[in-house]
Amino acid sequence: MYFDRVREIEDKVLQQVRFGEYALVTFHRAENVDNPQVLRDFVRILRKSPIPLVFPIHPRTKRRLQEYELWSEVEGIEHPQILPPQGYFEFLALMKNAKVVLTDSGGLQEEATHPKIRKPVLVLRNSMERPEAVVHGFARVVGVNPVVVLSELEKILSGDVNLPDTLPFGDSKAAVRIVDAAFARLNRT
Repeated sequence: MYFDRVREIEDKVLQQVRFGEYALVTFHRAENVDNPQVLRDFVRILRKSPIPLVFPIHPRTKRRLQEYELWSEVEGIEHPQILPPQGYFEFLALMKNAKVVLTDSGGLQEEATHPKIRKPVLVLRNSMERPEAVVHGFARVVGVNPVVVLSELEKILSGDVNLPDTLPFGDSKAAVRIVDAAFARLNRT
C-alpha cells in the first residue's frame, strides 16, 4: 500500500543522488551529536568511507557540526552527499536503493527489515532498544569508533552479510489486522 507511494516518487528521489551505489547515513541522537569527540569520530567515518554516502542531515546535527567547527571539514569531503531532511516516503526510497544503512535511529532499524527494503544496518550507538534486528542478523551494533565502523562496513560491502527470510518485527500487516478487528467488533455491536 504505502510502497505504491514510494514507487511513484522513487525515480524523482534518486535523480538527486549523484552515486549509483551508496550507503545511507543518519546521525542525530543527542548522545552522539552533542558530544564533540563522538561527532569528530563520525566525521572521520564520513571521510574514510569506502562507499559514497548519502546523508540527509538532521538540523540538530548540522548545528552541532557548525558549533564544533566541523562543518567546513564535512563540506570538504567529496563522497558524502549532504541532502536536506527528507519526507518519509522519500527516505524509504533512498533506503530501498542503498547498499547499507548506517544510523543511530531506532526506527530505521525496523524499517530496514521490511520485505521491500531488506538492508543491513550498522547501528552507530553502543546500545539499542530494538535487539530484534540484531538477533535476526539485520543489524550490527558498532558504536562510533571509526576503526570498528569502517571494518564492519567493509565486511558488509565484501558480501559478509546474510539477511534472513524471517522478519524480526512481524509481517508488516499488523495495522491491517487491527483495523479489521476493530471493524469486526463494531459490526457485532
